[in-house]
Amino acid sequence: MARDYVIVADSTNDLPEGYAESRGVRIVHLLYEIGGETYGKDSFLSSKEFYARMREGQPTKTAAVNIDEMLECFEAIINEGKDVLFMCLSEGISSTNANAYAAAEELNEKYPDAKIMVTNSLCASGGQGLFLYHALKNKENGMTVEENFNALESIKMNIVQKFTVDDLKYLMRGGRISKTSATIGTLINIKPLLHVDNEGKLAAEAKIRGRKKALTQLIKNMGEAMGSWKDKQEVIVVSHSDAEDIDFATDMIKELYNPKELIVGGITPTIGAHTGPGTIAIFFMGDVR
Repeated sequence: MARDYVIVADSTNDLPEGYAESRGVRIVHLLYEIGGETYGKDSFLSSKEFYARMREGQPTKTAAVNIDEMLECFEAIINEGKDVLFMCLSEGISSTNANAYAAAEELNEKYPDAKIMVTNSLCASGGQGLFLYHALKNKENGMTVEENFNALESIKMNIVQKFTVDDLKYLMRGGRISKTSATIGTLINIKPLLHVDNEGKLAAEAKIRGRKKALTQLIKNMGEAMGSWKDKQEVIVVSHSDAEDIDFATDMIKELYNPKELIVGGITPTIGAHTGPGTIAIFFMGDVR
């Protein structure tokens, strides 16, 4: 009989607060800093307060989960007589995944009978949340840790991740665009459409003038990306960083695509520190990532 296992995810999955934990998921926390103060593990800021402070111009920093924390988390589960299925922010965005691989390799030598399965989700934010949603469903359906890992590997290239930001300066600070592009784009009210590509990295898709037009185009583009998945969307995940127009986006998604379930969550400060307040991101299953 296969051993029981625990699904472990990091805090950037951007599902609603408590969603994962209430289903038995263990969470490892990425730290974030704003205004010289560190949060994310023992103390937290509400999304509203974090993004209010970002709007005031307070500087931010983020940090990956280190190897020691991974070792502590994984070993505790092994000592409970269980295996581990781990997922987190894409390796193309954060070193958390590489640290998890290193911890798993070390513990596999110490506990050769234990299984520690580490996935590279190629996802971010609610994309990882959608990945986690499927992992939980697979476990509930009786899949072993290996079966679940393989099932996730088979669908991760179908997790489509599209978003738009409200202020270009945060992409500039993260080195995603140049200062000149940010300045000119702000002057002419450019709102970029972006996605997470096949390597799990942020990539530009289009430039639209005006926030409402950008959101409308973002949502209309979903249909083409869905392809053969269009009529079988079990769930669409929407994440936002204190966006005032989130209801406009979710209402339009419901009208156009009628998903069986729509999960709306806040973008964790770890992600929001790089995309800024007002970001809206949409995650769904599709043919074209």
